[in-house]
Amino acid sequence: MTSPEAREEAVLEAVRHRREQVNEAITEELPIQRPERLYEASRYLLDAGGKRLRPAVLLTTAEALCDVESLTAEYRSFPSLQEGGPVDVMAAAVSVEVIQSFTLIHDDIMDDDDLRRGVPAVHEAYDIETAILAGDTLYSKAFEIMLETGAQSDRLVEAFSILATTCTKICEGQSLDVTFEQRTDVSPEEYLEMVEQKTAVLYAASACLPAILLGADDETVDALYGYGLDIGRAFQIQDDVLDLTVPSDQLGKQRGSDLVENKQTLITVHARGQGVDVDTLVDTDDVDAVTEAEIDDAVAELEAAGSITYANDTARDLVEQGKSRLDVLPDNEARDLLCEIADYLIERGY
Repeated sequence: MTSPEAREEAVLEAVRHRREQVNEAITEELPIQRPERLYEASRYLLDAGGKRLRPAVLLTTAEALCDVESLTAEYRSFPSLQEGGPVDVMAAAVSVEVIQSFTLIHDDIMDDDDLRRGVPAVHEAYDIETAILAGDTLYSKAFEIMLETGAQSDRLVEAFSILATTCTKICEGQSLDVTFEQRTDVSPEEYLEMVEQKTAVLYAASACLPAILLGADDETVDALYGYGLDIGRAFQIQDDVLDLTVPSDQLGKQRGSDLVENKQTLITVHARGQGVDVDTLVDTDDVDAVTEAEIDDAVAELEAAGSITYANDTARDLVEQGKSRLDVLPDNEARDLLCEIADYLIERGY
């Protein structure tokens, strides 16, 4: 059995190779042009880094579908599964990363967050007006870039539909997340629905888009979409756990900030069901004022209620369910990597 450390190293190395190509493609697909300030702001977070996990899932899924040796096929001219010419799956990978960046810009404005990826948020580096325009530009550019895949028209229409629906669901999920902050009766099922819309749908799109563009059958498309939903939900749940359990200097933000800001997580939803008065676990709503000792005490109470274990177990179950959906793919190195990525998402540190 592969150790978590070895798995992490293998996944990060595999993602790194794909990330380097995605980064090159981003500069090609999203050049700095007039008006320069708008496009500089649009590229700002993309240039700041990121693991590029979603485009890596997309590219790896394309490799698995076509049963090609990893990193050997030309992503800009990828072989179709059926009739039709080659498909530029790299353009699709850039498209989903551009959508991800658009959501981050708007999230930071809504949450009034100052930092992202170790640099000032776009609205801090520029201004709120420019940041909103940059996010809107990225949203529309994602569809322009998807058009460059060169897929057959019927497949391209379906890909556009998936991308548009994904963007709508992300907004719906964000709205639910904001609404949940004012409620104390959120159920685990409601929370998982919110996470599916806010976070998991972009993983689902990343996994199923290559199947659509390359001409896979509906069963394969549906299975890959389910894989993305499962690992995306697990990813967010694990983020909830890490927010409480990873030291602040590793997180890059104050540990327990979700708890201080009264954000609903699967942990707090479960804890309320166990009779824990979650609202009194910390005495402040100021992230800068909370102490490590307060967070330690809160975590101890949540652990005693079994809530952190519940979240961990739920994330693991989702990952196992997601990996089982990959049986529709040929048995190859790329499929194995998709399984490794799923495991990495719930084992990663910061």
